[in-house]
Amino acid sequence: DQMGVHYIEAGWPGSNPKDAEFFQRVKQLPLHNAKIVAFGSTRRKDSRCETDENLKALLTAGTPAVTLVGKGWDLHVTKILDTSLEENLAMVGETVAYLKQHVGEVIFDSEHFFDGYKANPDYAIAVLRAAAQAGADCVTLCDTNGGSLPWEIEAIVRSTRSQLDCQLGVHVHNDTGCAVANTLAAVREGCTQIQGTINGYGERVGNADLTAIIPN
Repeated sequence: DQMGVHYIEAGWPGSNPKDAEFFQRVKQLPLHNAKIVAFGSTRRKDSRCETDENLKALLTAGTPAVTLVGKGWDLHVTKILDTSLEENLAMVGETVAYLKQHVGEVIFDSEHFFDGYKANPDYAIAVLRAAAQAGADCVTLCDTNGGSLPWEIEAIVRSTRSQLDCQLGVHVHNDTGCAVANTLAAVREGCTQIQGTINGYGERVGNADLTAIIPN
């Protein structure tokens, strides 16, 4: 907060007691710059937002902003979620719209967006459009597998930027050692919200390293 970081994404309140306790205790911190953000996923398939336990936990956390993750790759929709492409779009749009009724700011993370774009660009864009039209304040392009290269990121963000009129964010992993370069490439093409971690700590070999990205 003292460094001027705009958002601190702190955990998944519906996942375990420790995260739930954190969101209650953090309300006592006198923060001046940063918004605390709770993280969660879209509603489950063939269900309603109002009865989804994870969404209830997000609202109970009482944060000024929420990050919502949804599937951006058609392969994961059909093989992992085991549902239709249309139902996934409904899950994204309905959940964003529901949260916007209760939370000041909703950020949508399109999981595996870059892999999804390479496989089926029209559907990858449709997922982002569903979130944006439902009221998402920012849609985030995720290189969840960390396998994209800077020139791929640059071209795909440029194409996405030309098709959407909303704030774009970027979230990349470092499996090929390109997370910083990929983030800077995305910024060059119009991404204005940067997701990362201090020193790059994160899943597998890490996330984008904010200690390099911020000064760059």
